[in-house]
Amino acid sequence: MQYYRQIPLFFTLLIFLTQNALAQGKKVYQIDSLIKKLSQAGDFNGNILVAKNNKIIYNSSLGYTDVTKTKKLTSDDRFNIGSITKEFSGVALLQLQEQGKLQLKDPVSRYISELPQWANEVTLKDLLQYTSGIPDVNWKKVKNDQDIFDGLKLVDSLEFKPGTNYGYNNNNLFLRQFIIERLTGMTFKMYTEQLIFKPCKMTSSVMTPFENEKNIAKGFNSKSVADKPDLPIIGGTYLTTSDLLKWSKCLHSNKLIHANSLFELGQQFNLPETQSALGQAKFKNGKLTEHLHDGRAGSYEAIFISDLKEKFTIILLGNNYHGKVFEIADAITSILKKDWNINSN
Repeated sequence: MQYYRQIPLFFTLLIFLTQNALAQGKKVYQIDSLIKKLSQAGDFNGNILVAKNNKIIYNSSLGYTDVTKTKKLTSDDRFNIGSITKEFSGVALLQLQEQGKLQLKDPVSRYISELPQWANEVTLKDLLQYTSGIPDVNWKKVKNDQDIFDGLKLVDSLEFKPGTNYGYNNNNLFLRQFIIERLTGMTFKMYTEQLIFKPCKMTSSVMTPFENEKNIAKGFNSKSVADKPDLPIIGGTYLTTSDLLKWSKCLHSNKLIHANSLFELGQQFNLPETQSALGQAKFKNGKLTEHLHDGRAGSYEAIFISDLKEKFTIILLGNNYHGKVFEIADAITSILKKDWNINSN
């Protein structure tokens, strides 16, 4: 008798699972229709991945690997993720704080003594929140990492008092990396590969400088001009959409840093349109609920959006800049949230 009483429950569950599968299948169809429109319009050249409940439900490649347009992209191709790379140095600093090797309230001068007087005023927290006041890199004089460091030694004044304003620039990033190297005795490239990529099983991720790497999608602009080769500077990261998904899972599951460290990393200066070391991060009761970060480097463009409440992640990596990754990601988000019409413009 007990077996027969369980039959209705079984069928109820079966109906629920079938309806859920059909609903998800419809969303995948709508996403695919959107992507085909993009392909026809030539609005995106790159790879797109969508995951729901930590499983990939859509994975597509549009366009070509380089300016010659002779080889089509595949899911194995790697793209420069631009400013999303900044998350790695942020996580590294929080790892070192958890190990008791530094505090974010510490001044930069505690770790790099040969910098000018301003290093006594700028804290590690300022570097993470872009509130240091340090001027941007003078790229005209930069050929390598040493040139960047020498440029920092020549900075004689800050643009504003640390902690009082916001100025987004790469000198904050490079100083983070130099500090990590001083504390660990490892190059930042080696630290990232061993203590971030490896634990997250990001087996396709590589950091500059590199030589003769396969499956690198090369940037080119709308005038069919190839991007110039990368400078031999540590930090530029090339990875696949699947590896960026692995990064998202690894970070959000607190595999690399604790939840309170993630919260600390996601804080930003209290002005509109500022970024944290995680880009745009939203929290509820100290727990991460949304994470959005975009990046650009030359003709490369990248964005990833993770909605932890709705349990989806959207990733777009491109090598031919069109400036539409936010629009595309918003359209996919709307599909996943059930309020997008495939016939919408």
